[in-house]
Amino acid sequence: MNLLSVSSVLTTIGSVILAVLILLLMITVHEFGHYLAGKALKFKINEFAIGFGPRLYKRKSKRTGEDFSIRLFPLGGFCAFDGEDAEGQNENSFNNKAPWKRIIVLIAGPLFNYVTALLLIIISMFAFGQPVFKIGGITPYDGTYAEVYAEYSLAEDDIILKAEGKGVYLITDMMSALSGKVEGDEVSFTVSRGGEVCDITVKLRSDCDFESSAETSKLWRALGVGTVEKEDGKLYWDISSVNYRFGFFTTIGRSFVYSWQIAGTIFKVLGELLTGHLGLSAMGGPVTTIKLTSQIASQSLQSFLEIAAYIGVNLAVFNLLPIPALDGSKVVFCLIEWIFKKPVPRKIEAVIHAVGFALILGFAVLVDILQFVHC
Repeated sequence: MNLLSVSSVLTTIGSVILAVLILLLMITVHEFGHYLAGKALKFKINEFAIGFGPRLYKRKSKRTGEDFSIRLFPLGGFCAFDGEDAEGQNENSFNNKAPWKRIIVLIAGPLFNYVTALLLIIISMFAFGQPVFKIGGITPYDGTYAEVYAEYSLAEDDIILKAEGKGVYLITDMMSALSGKVEGDEVSFTVSRGGEVCDITVKLRSDCDFESSAETSKLWRALGVGTVEKEDGKLYWDISSVNYRFGFFTTIGRSFVYSWQIAGTIFKVLGELLTGHLGLSAMGGPVTTIKLTSQIASQSLQSFLEIAAYIGVNLAVFNLLPIPALDGSKVVFCLIEWIFKKPVPRKIEAVIHAVGFALILGFAVLVDILQFVHC
């Protein structure tokens, strides 16, 4: 094995470790949210663990009796409340607390994920600026109305800031703004052109009949974006990502909006999966997540902050979904108890969560297999 191969292997290992650390950080933040809320509301906590599987390290608090442990496998963690899956033995056990207190504890985990992600976005935007789309080249229009289209067109080196009056953070923002429009329609854009911010009108060159968020080629084709041949001999859309700096208060505001846009994209993708507009092969399980995270996080500090924030928002949103075994489902059971003054039998609830957990694991394995087959 030559030095180049050794260097490549070490770089890959380092990238994977970086990805695992990001996931471990966000999971720990999530569980720490549960922990702090539980402590504030005087819940009895048996153990706070980083990772899962066999214990590598354990320390018991003499004051509270709580165990703090580090476990072998770094892709997990938990905050074990006393009596969480059954009737507790004392008034501070999880299921003996008022439903509204349990709801606060359950929501605190996703909330901590979101707040952490938001802070990372704010840090990234102030340090580097907001990533935006820059047009590399425009395809000449050879039709009957070539001169008209040339006047109502994006131009080389345009930096896209808004589409139809709405800020552009993700490619899906432009797709949403243009969805349903047809060839010849006029759409408004705000761009930075030659250092000056200006409003322009663009005539679409084709229909924007997007069936899913994966159909980005239809967007670039409609906007007349050119293509460029890369080293692999394939043609790619002549689009690049550049950083654009906004003012102080605008940056704060756009950081909040960006985090909401990420959350909205998650719901959009879930909706497309349920309606069949997006296949399961577009999803990824733990292996795919680590692979993509390692590729992105190792590129630069900005990429590291962005992917960590994206994962944080994903964890926050996903855990609030009413899927058995997740925090959102447990909140539903607490609401049922709060409204009807009587809980669902604990054994039934435990079985529902256990089945849900098994299904989630099975789904994660399935989508990773589909990714492998698809490749």
